[in-house]
Amino acid sequence: MSHQSFFTPKKNKRKKIIIVTIILLAVLIGGGVFYAQSFVQPVDKNSSKKVNITIPQGSSVRSIGTLLKEEKLIKSESAFRYYIKMSSVSGFQAGTYTFSPSMSLSEMVDMMETGDVSKNPDVRLAIPEGRQLDEIATIIANRTNYTEEEVMNTLDDPAFIEKMKKKYPDLVTDEVFNKDIKHPLEGYLYPATYDHYDSNVSLEVILDKMIGKTNGVLAQYQKEMKSKKYTAHKLLTMASLIEEEATEQVDREKIASVFYNRLEEDMPLQTDPTVLYALGEHRERVYYKDLEVDSPYNTYREKGLTPGPIANSGLMSIKAALEPADTNYLYFLANKDGEVIFTKTLDEHNQEKATHITGPREEDKK
Repeated sequence: MSHQSFFTPKKNKRKKIIIVTIILLAVLIGGGVFYAQSFVQPVDKNSSKKVNITIPQGSSVRSIGTLLKEEKLIKSESAFRYYIKMSSVSGFQAGTYTFSPSMSLSEMVDMMETGDVSKNPDVRLAIPEGRQLDEIATIIANRTNYTEEEVMNTLDDPAFIEKMKKKYPDLVTDEVFNKDIKHPLEGYLYPATYDHYDSNVSLEVILDKMIGKTNGVLAQYQKEMKSKKYTAHKLLTMASLIEEEATEQVDREKIASVFYNRLEEDMPLQTDPTVLYALGEHRERVYYKDLEVDSPYNTYREKGLTPGPIANSGLMSIKAALEPADTNYLYFLANKDGEVIFTKTLDEHNQEKATHITGPREEDKK
């Protein structure tokens, strides 16, 4: 009796195809697992480099992943986000952490989840919003061994500016060399808290970090800047005017709308902080005689934007400069409680002024 195989030639062929498919899937899956695992391994297990990373309160997983990738501590942002999702991480603790390229992804995530922060910084510089370079120089001088003069000299040094221009070409451009600009890098030092873990940290490193932060913030808004045909310099200039006019209670988008509406109407911006900047003084009140100062920064005499920023700007003012409110307002004033009142006509403005501000610039009459 002859033996006949259970599989016919056609069935044998189908069986081979199934087996090959299973083998291929196994190889692919195994390779995929290996490939995925490679992304959570250290970037350089032999590295002795230490990198201090500050995670602000409320940071998103995406922003943390971007930061770690920029510092070359992880191999892939998407792998970082996937790892967090699959690991059911409850959340990250704000703080400054000391990481190394020799650390695995899981080690860094564990530290951020438990709040295992690094040692206290040797130098902590808290730069508030709306500060001018000379004020920032004072903050740096008070926290380091550098003098205010050394800080300002470095900031105005053409060699240093060229170095920043080369490092951050989308941010620092030839626009900062406009002959009418007081300080080329005014408005380019981002308001934030900066920690340094070397008491002898160089002045260039301190300033570079602040400029780099501005570059990173503006990089998120390249699409909006392109849409408005805004260079970084123009954006920072407009944002600084908004920042200097803003109060705690103000709607920055409405202030931005007033400035844009005035530009559209070919009206001078007439904002007091530009007069004080032209005078080089820090005070609360502007007198009538101050409005006559002969300076390209005096927006009572000169139409359009100032030659450059008059202070550093926070994120809210930068966003307001890019997304102003849609209004017909041409005037605004702040009452004694800090509330900002917006009006459409000069008559309305004068009425509000008479109601809320007693004796505007009366000191000039004494």
